[in-house]
Amino acid sequence: MTMQYGAVPKGHRPPGKPGNPMRELMQMTVQDEATTQGVVLTEAAAAKVNNLLQQEGRDDLRLRIAVQPGGCSGLRYQLYFDERQMDGDVISEFGTVRVVTDKMSVPYLSGATIDFVDTIEKQGFTIDNPNATGSCACGDSFH
Repeated sequence: MTMQYGAVPKGHRPPGKPGNPMRELMQMTVQDEATTQGVVLTEAAAAKVNNLLQQEGRDDLRLRIAVQPGGCSGLRYQLYFDERQMDGDVISEFGTVRVVTDKMSVPYLSGATIDFVDTIEKQGFTIDNPNATGSCACGDSFH
């Protein structure tokens, strides 16, 4: 199941309190195939995220991907830049890009591939998630 999202806008980060600096650290490399563990960021997605992070002008930001209740099908993805570190966060590194997933979202995102497409028809991030069994007609949420 693949879902598409627009690029993370400059300065778009939800408010929050700094978390506990203790976290689980997982090293991964950029690749084009899904794995059975963790989130995978393709080379195209890593390049786009790196470009957006450079535009932000801060070196403390990471791309956070989370699964939250909501949408027509019950769950929806959130992609945003975040400087916080919360207890239980899983951090994956793809070159210079760090992707953070909270401990509650990890089971929903295991093996998911985040890509960036830029064609005449569409532009944005897509998420191909083998754990999603269906989605709504609008494509913004899954179950």
